[in-house]
This record gives sequence, C-alpha cells and structure tokens, in this order.
Amino acid sequence: MTVAPSSNDLNLAQPNALDLNNPDYYISRELSWLMFNERVLHEAMDERTPLLERLKFLAIFSNNLDEYFMVRVAGIKQQIEAQVSVRTPDGRTPTAQLRDISQKLRPVVTLQHRYFETTLREALAEQGVHLLNYTELNSAQKSFLREHFEEQIFPVLTPLAVDPGHPFPYISNLSLNLAVVVSRDAEDDKGSEDHFARVKVPKVLPRFVELPAALRTDGSWTGVPMEQAIAHNLAFLFPGMTIKEHHVFRITRNADLYVEEDEADDLMLAIEQELNKRRLGGSSVRIEMQSSLSGAVRSTLLEEMGLTPEDVYEVDGLVGLGDLISLSGLPLPHLKDSKWSPVTPREWQMGYDADGDTEDVFALIRNHDRLVHHPYHSFSATVQQFITQAAHDRDVLAIKMTLYRTSGDSPIVNALISAAENGIQVVALVELKARFDEENNINWARKLERAGVHVVYGLVGLKTHTKVVLVVRRERSGIRRYVHIGTGNYNPKTAKLYTDLGLMSCHPHLGADLTDLFNYLTGYSQQQSFRQLLIAPITLRDRMIEMVEREIQHVQAGRTGRLILKMNALVDPMMIKTLYRASQAGVEIDLILRGICCLRPGIDGLSENIRVMSVIGRFLEHSRVFYFHNDGNDECFIGSADWMPRNLDRRVEAVTPILDANIRQTLRKFLQVSLDDNRQAWEMQPDGTYQQRRPAEDEAARSTHDILMAQAKKSA
Repeated sequence: MTVAPSSNDLNLAQPNALDLNNPDYYISRELSWLMFNERVLHEAMDERTPLLERLKFLAIFSNNLDEYFMVRVAGIKQQIEAQVSVRTPDGRTPTAQLRDISQKLRPVVTLQHRYFETTLREALAEQGVHLLNYTELNSAQKSFLREHFEEQIFPVLTPLAVDPGHPFPYISNLSLNLAVVVSRDAEDDKGSEDHFARVKVPKVLPRFVELPAALRTDGSWTGVPMEQAIAHNLAFLFPGMTIKEHHVFRITRNADLYVEEDEADDLMLAIEQELNKRRLGGSSVRIEMQSSLSGAVRSTLLEEMGLTPEDVYEVDGLVGLGDLISLSGLPLPHLKDSKWSPVTPREWQMGYDADGDTEDVFALIRNHDRLVHHPYHSFSATVQQFITQAAHDRDVLAIKMTLYRTSGDSPIVNALISAAENGIQVVALVELKARFDEENNINWARKLERAGVHVVYGLVGLKTHTKVVLVVRRERSGIRRYVHIGTGNYNPKTAKLYTDLGLMSCHPHLGADLTDLFNYLTGYSQQQSFRQLLIAPITLRDRMIEMVEREIQHVQAGRTGRLILKMNALVDPMMIKTLYRASQAGVEIDLILRGICCLRPGIDGLSENIRVMSVIGRFLEHSRVFYFHNDGNDECFIGSADWMPRNLDRRVEAVTPILDANIRQTLRKFLQVSLDDNRQAWEMQPDGTYQQRRPAEDEAARSTHDILMAQAKKSA
C-alpha cells in the first residue's frame, strides 16, 4: 500500500492558529467512499482470501460502483446542471468533486479489470472453473453454443435498427448491450452503407451459459458469457447483412427518487409514480464500453445518451463484472470461507413446558436484558422468535414495529399478519423511501393493510431509519412493555451477512420511550424529550456532543478521557469538530469506521489522539456502538445512526443506552477485538489513505470475524 505523508507534509496550519473550519482538515466524502471500495477490491486481490470469495468481492466492488454512480455521481451532476457552487467542508465545488472522482476511480477500475483478466480468471481455471471466451472454444463446444443460441436465446432477442424510420432506442439502466454495425451492398455504384443496430442482452436469462458436463474443458464448471454467444451468432439476427463490428456497452442512469412529500396527497401513490420514472430511467451518468469500440460508434452512443468523453469508462475484457456474483455461488466449498451457521446462545435454547408449548421468551427477557449479535447469534432463534411468540401470545395486547428493509419472504411480516388475525393491535411503520426497496415495501404495506394492520409511513421530510419493536403484554403485575432496539434491519437474510446488535429489554423507561416515539411517528405528538433513548432529529446530536464534552471536562480536571465509536460512516462537520476539540484536550479516541471518514487522524495539534480503523472481511460491518469511559463510570449505547447529517437531522433514529453492566462489559470486549485485529483491519493515515495491518512473522493472525465466531460457538 502507499505510504502516507506525515502531517507536516500536508502543509496544515500550526496548533496555535488552528481554524476548525479549514478545508485542509476534512476529507472528501466522495473520495473517502472510493477508498472504502478500494479496500473491498483488495479483498478480491488478497491471496489469503479463498478463491470464490475473491470473485465475490470483485463483484461487490462493481455493484457498489453501480449504486455510487446511480446516486452520488448523479446527484453531483444535477448540482452542476443547477449551477450550484457551494463547497463541501473539504473545499470542493461540485465540478471539482466530479473531476477528482474520475481521476481517483479510473486507474482503480483499470486495475480491477486487468486483475480479473490476467490473474483471477487463470486462478479459477486452475481450480476447474473455466469462464471461456468464444474464441477459446473447440468445434464441439461452438456447435453446442450455436444450438443453444437458436433454441434458448434467439427467440428472446429483439434487434433494434437505427435509421430515419427507427429512432435511437431507449437504453435501460444497467443493461448490457451490443452495438452492432452492419452493411449491405447498395443497388447503385456508391458502395456499401453502414447501419447501426442495438441488441440488448436479456436479463431474464443467465449471464453465463454453462456448457454440459460432456463438453467441459475439465473440472467442475465451464461456461461462456452470453453476450459472446450472441455476438458470434449475429447472422441469425441480421440475415443477408455483413456484420462489420460488434461491441459490448453498458449504461448507468440516475436512479434516485424525488418526492415532494409535503405536496403529495398520497405518499404511496407519489412513490409509485417515481418508481415508474426510475424504471424508464433518469439521465445517463456513465457508459462502460469495450476499448475496441470504433470512433463513429462511440460518437453515436455519447451523442444519443447525452454523455461526454469524461463519462466513458473503457474496459478491456468482460463488461459488467458485478454479474460474477452468480459464479461465486458455485457449490465448491473448498474454494470458499468455511461454512458458518449462526448459533443459538445457551439462554435462548428454550425447551418445552408440560403442555408442549415453547418456553416463554418474555420470562427470559424479564430475568435481565439480553444482547444479541448477528450473524454470530441466530436471528431466527432470537429476534424472530421474540416477534413470532408475541404474535401468538394470548396476553399480548399490541405490537408496534418499524420496517425499513426486510426480505421478500419475510417471516417477520407474516408474524405481524398473524398477530392482527389473532386480534392483537398491530402498528407497522413501513418506510416507503428506503432506497431501492421502495417497491418491496409498498407491496408489504398493502399486504399488512389487507390483514388489518395499522400501517403508517412516517413523517413528512424524514426517513424512519430506526430499528425498534414494542410489545405490550398483560401480566399478573399489570401491563408490561418489552422492546427490541437494534442496529440492523428486520431481515433474516441480511442478518446472516451483516454484523448487527440488538438489545431486548423490559426496562420501564425504554418501554415508555418507545411508546412516546411511536406516538411521535403515528400521531401529532411534539415529543421533545425522552427518558433514556436518544432520538434523532430531536435529542441525539446534542446528547452525543454533551457526552464528548464530558470526556473533555474529565481530562481538564486531571482525569481520564476515552471514546470508542463504531459506525459505518463519519461525515457530519459539527461532530468532527467536536472530536477534534476532544483530541486537542487530550481525550483518547478510537474510531472503528467501515466506510466513509471525513476526519483526518494523527495531525499534530489537532487530531494526534485520534486513531481511525476500518474492518473489511467476510461479514459486512453494520453495527453502531458508542462507548464513553466517563472516568470509570462507563456508558455505552447502540443504535441505528451514523454520524452523518442525514442520520442526525433528516432521519428518525433511535439509540439506546446499555443499562446492564455485564452487557456493557461484553460490548467493551467486542470493541477491543476489533481494535486488536491484525488481519482484516486497515489504519487510516492523515492524508486519508489506508494501510492494512499484517501480523508479524512471530504473531498469530487476529481476525475480528473469526474470533467472534469462535466466541459464539462457546456461548452455545
């Protein structure tokens, strides 16, 4: 990795003249995200990563970039079109951001494609996975592919000509296409005339055509990209024509939604209308094309797509590497990470009572607060069990829940439907504006409404991002409220891939706070204070700043100041300034940030007491934990919010204190595991680059995910 310059090389102001608004003290959000995605790419290039996992990371890198262009780059382009000149905290105008993104990204994309074509493809072949080019096929394989094309692919294709009678066709977002140039002899003596046509590679068919076992090169899998099967059989589509050129290209469009909520009479209808616009596609923001594409065809595509040469990303080899995710799922366990099955902690391994019913999950929570950690702990045996049992418990009076993202076959939603059918009052706040899950959430909202669930869509101008469940139960001692407050979505599928924490409790203050929160979300409540919960956009920002200030006061009084903050992203300028002031006062700060970090660590007089690290590995780090030493009276919080303006100001978020001392100790040990990581951890340098930790020759590898999996096994 590149060695970062020292803080002196950054030409930063001296401590006695520090201006915390100085752009030199902030890193571009956009460039920081690109550096995160580079760390993802590194996992694909790290020989310590199993081969099919490397293929998976390569695909994730591409899919991440797709979303980045559809949302972030598209947004910057719109700012430029609107002549926005406001600078980001790091001092960049929208035009400068777009320029720097291009300069940073192009060599990385080139590296990705070169690595796949020259290294990873060969390594896969050595292990019996052959992704062949058409030119590498023998005659028997070509014969099969021709027959397969005629029977399975040709009937699906629709070649679209471009001429005075046929306008340039619409190119849908992220579709793979062939630009084809054909000709036929003119009837006069003027020679042949070239014609342009577009052939869309159908998404309804697998991207890679698998050859039958009898025709495999050797090993376990042999296949060919479908676009090559099409390209070498174009004569079927254009009989009587000469195929002069064919090139693969791919378009990325603006896919963000824009809904004027305060003007929408029906939010669901307004979002459905925007989804229809997304299907049609917004303006083009990127074109990926094979470098062999001729100048004339290139000019045609750019002109018709409304793109410039700066929007072109040339590819030598396979276009659309995100589709490789399908090959990473091949049943070859020796080329993957060892299989992991989430465990059920001992206390959750409930048996059956005398009547054959499952033992009471509510008694488990009444005994004391419970912390679950996915994917190490089973989501289905803990969170899902909690909600499912509540749905069928005769003593449960009400279930209230927020749904931001869930799976397509969600057992959580089915449990809520069962609860409503059982006469329980059920309230579900379904966030219709969850990006790229809008349609799925609309479908669930309608299904819930038909079952009698009270469905609400949150507050105008705010996304409801919080992850909470409230269960109201009648017991001998009176009404008791049970809660689940988590960092991740109620999605059993992502719970196996994302690391998330959840607290289950029946603490009266937490139950009362969630009651107030749901009234705030569903009614006209103007709640401005809560007993224990930190709620954005009401109390979260101010309370977090107060707790950082308290650490500063401890240091100024000669005591210890210590912070450990684990999040997905740190972007908010006010929070960064607060951390800078804490570092200047002598507070020791460790930041565990998976993705974006706009703060510069390790600068003398500013942030020399701040260390930033990122953990990238087999699971996606998603949990948020906030630890404050408080001179030995430590406080710890978990919740749904990162320190970004959108989370602190434009979303409803819930962060809960951990009131149980044993759970606080568990979380402190968990944070230390990440801080001690020397296998998956990356350390951020003052200039924003990252250096990966590596174990010394006489040192064992300490992988956060491996250690936590081993600890989870012991807990079972």
